[in-house]
Amino acid sequence: MKLPNINIVFTTQASSAIARSEKGIVALILRDAKENGGHVLTGITQIPEGLGLANQNYIKRAFLGYVNPPKKIILYVLPAGAADLSEALTYLETQTFDYLAGPADISAAESGEIVTWIKAQNNLGFTPKAVLPNTAGDNEMIINFTTENISAGGVTYTAAEYCSRIAGLLAGTPMTISCTYAQLPEVTDVEGLTKDEMDEAIDKGKFILLYDGEKVKVGRGVNSLQTQTPSKGEAFKKIKIVEIVNTIHNDIRKTVDDNYIGKYANSYDNKCLLITAIKGYFVELENSGILEAGTSLVDIDLDAQKEYLQSIGKDISLMKEQDIKMAATGDKVFLKATISILDAIEDINLTITI
Repeated sequence: MKLPNINIVFTTQASSAIARSEKGIVALILRDAKENGGHVLTGITQIPEGLGLANQNYIKRAFLGYVNPPKKIILYVLPAGAADLSEALTYLETQTFDYLAGPADISAAESGEIVTWIKAQNNLGFTPKAVLPNTAGDNEMIINFTTENISAGGVTYTAAEYCSRIAGLLAGTPMTISCTYAQLPEVTDVEGLTKDEMDEAIDKGKFILLYDGEKVKVGRGVNSLQTQTPSKGEAFKKIKIVEIVNTIHNDIRKTVDDNYIGKYANSYDNKCLLITAIKGYFVELENSGILEAGTSLVDIDLDAQKEYLQSIGKDISLMKEQDIKMAATGDKVFLKATISILDAIEDINLTITI
């Protein structure tokens, strides 16, 4: 007999994780007198011709990507006089995407509206992220893009006007690398900051561009997270780390929802099969260089199991650890996992002796 189909699905998800991360999905919100409503674009030739030239260029910048262009752009065009973004955000609740950028003329209040919406989606278990201009969201799902005076093609852009470009760049960054030092070849200059000013900006969770004397590139791939907690430490400030965490979360959630929940009796043996399947998924990610080899662990969460058994009146004082693991838990499954995500090379110290 073979293991349940869930093992095969988990292995397939892990094997395709890198390929899926190479071409993410961007969502854009625009205001325009024409083409109102939702659109799905897979290339620049599909950009609605009725849009104003500035809006068309805003979309084209998103399609520039990085290693790859985005897989697609989900576009919602609000009427030119729309007072807020609620109509577009309601539409986007029915869509799946990786990075969101608002209108090129987005206000501070509208940036705050998106921050609130992103946090609400995260609380529901979804993982969209947003690129916003000069918005200290203090959240790993908010990228605070702060570079102004961006020169490209003889035009100078604000941070807000270039948020779509950054969203596309992040969507086109495979999770095997980071976007740190990613070059923007179309940009010829940006506002000048000293080394100390750049270090301070990055430390405060600002996503900046820098000019190294030859080319313009990303300073470091950081999000706006500043407040650390026991469950979200220093590592969660890195866009790459958060991208991997989101991918793992989405893969496990979708696979369990589609192939496990409601399909098996909640026995200890079936819990072990799920543990084996998830461990196999982690091992595939280790083999792909996403997780550190030999570090992934999955097991029944003994503390949570004890707490549940006590809550239903079970006396666990004389139960051995294995008995607690094997005890029936109704329709509940309590698991815990430990993984180590591989970061990208970003800081190099080289000592040369002569």
